[in-house]
Amino acid sequence: MTQQANAPSESISSDSILIVDFGSQVTQLIARRVREAGVYSEIAPFTTAAEAFARMKPKGIILSGSPASVLDEGSPRVPQEIFDSGLPILGICYGQQVMMHQLGGEVRLGDMGEFGSAVIEVTDDCVLFDGLWQIGEHHQVWMSHGDKVTALAPGFRPVATSPGSPIAVVADDTRRYYATQFHMEVAHTPDGAKLLANFVRHVCGLAGEWTMAEFRAAKIADIRKQVGKGRVICGLSGGVDSAVAAVLIHEAIGEQLTCVFVDHGLMRAGEADQVVSLFRNSYNIPLVHVNAEATFLEGLAGVTDPEKKRKFIGGAFIDLFEAEAKKVGGADFLAQGTLYPDVIESVSFTGGPSVTIKSHHNVGGLPERMNMQLVEPLRELFKDEVRVLGRELGLPQAFVGRHPFPGPGLAIRIPGEVTKERCDILRKADAIYLEEIRNAGLYDTIWQAFAVLLPVRSVGVMGDGRTYDSVLALRAVTSTDGMTAEAFEFPGGFLARVSTRIVNEVRGVNRVTYDYTSKPPGTIEWE
Repeated sequence: MTQQANAPSESISSDSILIVDFGSQVTQLIARRVREAGVYSEIAPFTTAAEAFARMKPKGIILSGSPASVLDEGSPRVPQEIFDSGLPILGICYGQQVMMHQLGGEVRLGDMGEFGSAVIEVTDDCVLFDGLWQIGEHHQVWMSHGDKVTALAPGFRPVATSPGSPIAVVADDTRRYYATQFHMEVAHTPDGAKLLANFVRHVCGLAGEWTMAEFRAAKIADIRKQVGKGRVICGLSGGVDSAVAAVLIHEAIGEQLTCVFVDHGLMRAGEADQVVSLFRNSYNIPLVHVNAEATFLEGLAGVTDPEKKRKFIGGAFIDLFEAEAKKVGGADFLAQGTLYPDVIESVSFTGGPSVTIKSHHNVGGLPERMNMQLVEPLRELFKDEVRVLGRELGLPQAFVGRHPFPGPGLAIRIPGEVTKERCDILRKADAIYLEEIRNAGLYDTIWQAFAVLLPVRSVGVMGDGRTYDSVLALRAVTSTDGMTAEAFEFPGGFLARVSTRIVNEVRGVNRVTYDYTSKPPGTIEWE
């Protein structure tokens, strides 16, 4: 039976912060801010927080926001063992309300809520404010609440107020409990990251020395301990995640690793060759290259529903991978590049771990008949942290810094039927788009840029003739870790230059448009 990977090692999580997730769409940002302060953090849904608390043995706890109300019957609660632990606790938004509610305070539905930018006034000293805020100062924060605390639990004192929240920040210095009504994890609270850093360092007493070099050494030890003398087979997708996982595992166990690259023919221009060259020439890692373009295109013929495309690609990938794994023979472990956002997304708000993994994930576990254990060395990392690890391992920047490209590849960038002709059109147009982005020095500024071949044709005139060809959409977003993103604004003249090149150089396209919409928070990867 395919099994889950081992829990994080003690060497990674011993000096750590546990974040109890009550369902906020920005809980992941709390983890990011804590890690930016040099402290390892993990998120656990409130339903499994007690189990995570016992496993991690953290040095502090942060309670997240939530769409729920503490006044509702059955709303989320903090496990009592967390309050009994004597450890520092920080509550954020709902985290403040549930802390007050469970410890003897009072929360009521407010006459008016606060949603968006707000200004708080500092009314007393607090360790969270050290080096940042002084009594009497006013500071911008981001609020998102309807309920509000109207009476403090015993031992707490108010230290800041706002027009819509008379008790905006509270402190219990004896128990080292602190809570804010505002969201300090979002960028709209300018000093939020520094407030969080004050909690993990000044309140929890953590030095903030968690580094990627430390992670690398700890993970190599973990892999060697888990694998022993066994053999590992790694499914390469051609992306950064699986490549970094493979190089890290190879550093740990050497020739015990074999990589299988199932080339579905749906990658960007030149990327399949780049993957093969990197592993065979630069790292000398045993690699099986399966050229399966014909198989995938045949199976996608006539398929227009995007979810059916995903399921076919995932199923065909598994079948081909399984066939190659049998040829390799004797593999005990399956390695894949699962990231922390994958883990977070695979956990439901009310029911704990899900039995399904994102439908565009390349492997997502293999059939039980394969009888392998999973090796997932990146499952504690965000996307940008994987890039840092890749550089730490010596992967070339051209590969590590490459824009994300989900497993189904061009198939999800071609609404409607996927054909060889349409793939070639999109591949060429996309290559021109990325070439111009690089020429303009913008590639590393943009998180993800790509072209989409729309299932729309338009009438145009080129030279002395009329055309009836496809419409192409261009998209570019900025992000740090892929959890949220905003549309990238190109400098004047750029899009006109790209459009002219694509229309002139790519037969089959006569119109180019640009998508200016932003990616909402709470999603994992733009598709």
